[in-house]
Amino acid sequence: MVQKYQSPVRVYKHPFELIMAAYERRFPTCPLIPMFVDSDTVSEFKSEDGAIHVIERRCKLDIDAPRLLKKIAGVDYVYFVQKNSLNYRERTLHIEAHNETFSNRVIINEHCCYTVHPENEDWTCFEQSASLDIKSFFGFESTVEKIAMKQYTSNIKKGKEIIEYYLRQLEEEGVTFVPRWTPPSIAPSSETSASCKKQAAASAVVPDAALKEGLSSEAPGHPSGVPEPAAGTPDDKLDADYIKRYLGDLTPLQESCLIRLRQWLQETHKGKIPKDEHILRFLRARDFNIDKAREVMCQSLTWRKQHQVDYILDTWNPPQVLQDYYAGGWHHHDKDGRPLYVLRLGQMDTKGLVRALGEEALLRYVLSINEEGLRRCEENTKVFGRPISSWTCLVDLEGLNMRHLWRPGVKALLRIIEVVEANYPETLGRLLILRAPRVFPVLWTLVSPFIDDNTRRKFLIYAGNDYQGPGGLLDYIDREVIPDFLGGECMCEVPEGGLVPKSLYRTAEELENEDLKLWTETIYQSASVFKGAPHEILIQIVDASSVITWDFDVCKGDIVFNIYHSKRSPQPPKKDSLGAHSITSPGGNNVQLIDRAWQLGRDYSMVESPLICKEGESVQGSHVTRWPGFYILQWKFHSMPACAATSLPRVDDVLASLQVSSHKCKVMYYTEVIGSEDFRASEG
Repeated sequence: MVQKYQSPVRVYKHPFELIMAAYERRFPTCPLIPMFVDSDTVSEFKSEDGAIHVIERRCKLDIDAPRLLKKIAGVDYVYFVQKNSLNYRERTLHIEAHNETFSNRVIINEHCCYTVHPENEDWTCFEQSASLDIKSFFGFESTVEKIAMKQYTSNIKKGKEIIEYYLRQLEEEGVTFVPRWTPPSIAPSSETSASCKKQAAASAVVPDAALKEGLSSEAPGHPSGVPEPAAGTPDDKLDADYIKRYLGDLTPLQESCLIRLRQWLQETHKGKIPKDEHILRFLRARDFNIDKAREVMCQSLTWRKQHQVDYILDTWNPPQVLQDYYAGGWHHHDKDGRPLYVLRLGQMDTKGLVRALGEEALLRYVLSINEEGLRRCEENTKVFGRPISSWTCLVDLEGLNMRHLWRPGVKALLRIIEVVEANYPETLGRLLILRAPRVFPVLWTLVSPFIDDNTRRKFLIYAGNDYQGPGGLLDYIDREVIPDFLGGECMCEVPEGGLVPKSLYRTAEELENEDLKLWTETIYQSASVFKGAPHEILIQIVDASSVITWDFDVCKGDIVFNIYHSKRSPQPPKKDSLGAHSITSPGGNNVQLIDRAWQLGRDYSMVESPLICKEGESVQGSHVTRWPGFYILQWKFHSMPACAATSLPRVDDVLASLQVSSHKCKVMYYTEVIGSEDFRASEG
């Protein structure tokens, strides 16, 4: 398996030319990198005007590996070839490196780039990417991979320190400014050059004078060494200082995973991607396995889109019953700055809420709480000046009894846990369970199997008044915000709950209709695509120059999207016993409209080139119709996904495999026909 690395953008608040002067001091050897023993120049080229300088070096490395492994391999040192292409005119340095030793067994490639910051020409950006592919290594492939990744990441961490070390060294020598390259025809006179040198020397001795002359590379008001997020870093890139300030301390490999998953989402979701904090949550939940994180995240994005979860805080008003009897609410923050949610579960009539509202309304309310939690995390990150990506939940079980173990209520609770675990990973920082009664172990036995191991480790359970002693509530929450019902002095505005009046109960039929309405009010439709059985929809166009628009997500597998035109209408699908033309499965409908007797080019024609869409992609597009008639949009099976995030089979997949075929893809789509004038107006 090929291991890949992609760095964030590292910003040096110094001009490109000064950074290059510092960089060159790394050769022929660097005492700050003990493994970098020596380097020899293999070839060198300089253009006549001095703008281009290309140098190739052979670098000698002493890899920190077990002596036994070195003896088996028969080498003491590893050699790399590094080619540096410096362009003073464009102010860029491109570095290409590859291994010379064991190149038939191990393939290592690295690319680094120094460029001018896009919005500040006195700053320099640095990025690097690398790949490692171990074909074979005497049966020690796994060991060599671990050694290589450990060595590489340790050197990545030192990269910025090394440049800053040589910058300080230059400053001590009186060099704080290096003039830019200029073409020979307009090269500065010797008097001007001398003047520049004098200015450089003056800047080393009198920093204030240098600032007045505009020779300082630091932004005014920000002393050297204080990292600030660099304004103006391109939206499609992540700045290292931004990551540290808003996302936290990540290892180089964790940064790489975040950047690579983010890039993939930008490419496949047309820029409509989650916030960086949320991408990071999915990565953490899957131990930074990109493939697994990508799969569960795409499923979550599709779910959010289908049920319009992004708009739930703005468009959904909780029923009055919830506002009166749901005993939960936000209450200040804990000692770490996390938003604090208080839930008085023991005082809540779960049976009454389920009987009055139904399972889906309760679920939607919990989703709105989670969405509010995400918003509060963002606010607290700004307020406290450090990354806050999760919240603390305080659950008071005083009053919990067998009534809370009513089966439909427990079923609703398990459903809520399942949905929250799948779509809001790593949002719970800590769960404090207080005043747990004797009946609690029964409830815990029912719900704990549905809770992720990482989440379960964040639970702290206190029986009786244990929360008041050492290691209790005061370790996590400031005394002044402890709620009054727990013996604190802070008035807590969380509703007290109580029994829901039976007059508000609804019949099972009413609740079922309400539940169905809540989750089927969506503009999107779902469809299953099987090998040999595409899904097709018919759109009749009366006026030429109408515009067919589409928006679809590929939820599972890879598909091919086609658009056809026919002058005659296809026959409606037959409802035969074998379901050869129309299939209903748990994952969505499957309909074929194009008759098998039809011939392409005679009975119907292709009006757009086939579009291959990969699993997880979100596709939007439009087609301006040239003729009236019948247009068929087709989603056709292409291939199955390469991997899955879990080995556990899903119920609908098992049913579908028994019903038709194991070769199945899923799409969620929305189409609309609009007039060409309306389409142009919406674009403008």
